[in-house]
Amino acid sequence: MSVLDIGRRVRIGRRWGKPPPVAIAIAFLWIAVILAASIAAPAIAPFGYAEQQPLLRLKPPAILGYDNPFLFGSDHLGRDVFSRVLYGIRFSIVIALFGTVLGMLIGVVLGMLAARLRGWWEEAIMMLVDIQASLPFIIFAITVVAFFGKSFWLLVLIVGFAGWERYARLARGLVLDAETTGYAGALRALGAGSPRIYVRHILPNIVGALIVQMTLNFPEVILLETGLSFLGLGVQPPLTSLGLLVNESRNYIVLAWWMAAVPGAVIVLTTLSVSLIGDWMRDHFDARLR
Repeated sequence: MSVLDIGRRVRIGRRWGKPPPVAIAIAFLWIAVILAASIAAPAIAPFGYAEQQPLLRLKPPAILGYDNPFLFGSDHLGRDVFSRVLYGIRFSIVIALFGTVLGMLIGVVLGMLAARLRGWWEEAIMMLVDIQASLPFIIFAITVVAFFGKSFWLLVLIVGFAGWERYARLARGLVLDAETTGYAGALRALGAGSPRIYVRHILPNIVGALIVQMTLNFPEVILLETGLSFLGLGVQPPLTSLGLLVNESRNYIVLAWWMAAVPGAVIVLTTLSVSLIGDWMRDHFDARLR
């Protein structure tokens, strides 16, 4: 087999390994719809997310032809599933977004410090990274909640603490690469201080890779928030989230399947869409893959 044949097969493999453009377009459209729904939830929702109508409990979805005011049915307390899903998207997106940004900030700061200070500082930070990577995070979350109680912002901190080690490793590697390419040393020779070099020159050059990592990590953060809420460790009533909606539907799977199906479908489609977008961004913005 010639070198040209090998190269042709590699190109074909890459082409078939990428998500099709139609799937990427649908993923962007779904994320746009989800973001718009989370922002406009108070205007779109036909009922309040905590509004109860006990006489209309466990009504099937009107979208299937049933005669009731609930588009996607009602739950065991007569609350509109559609309205609760809209607000659940809002709370889940806020938690996942703040958590992802917080984890990125922690990881980037520690990774850049490890690359700059070197020596035992680097060894200590990378030891923390290894400990975090091997930590059973659900056990850690249960322990934190047991000591400090359940609250919305505590959940954001817990979610943000998950996954920071990935950003730390990525930031450290990218900064070390920037140091070896020469432009950081040239700037230092011209008299620029380390804060200026790192903030104004190195950070803008690595922000693309960090954003790609965020899109790849975001679905895991959503699933983590969903899992914590499902276990009763996340968002607490009267607030709602997608994970809490699935948790509340456990005892009604047979009687009211729509209580779990609607938020579950939103979780699956959202995480899948963000994953596809993350893969697409990695293929287009990671120079190593090109």
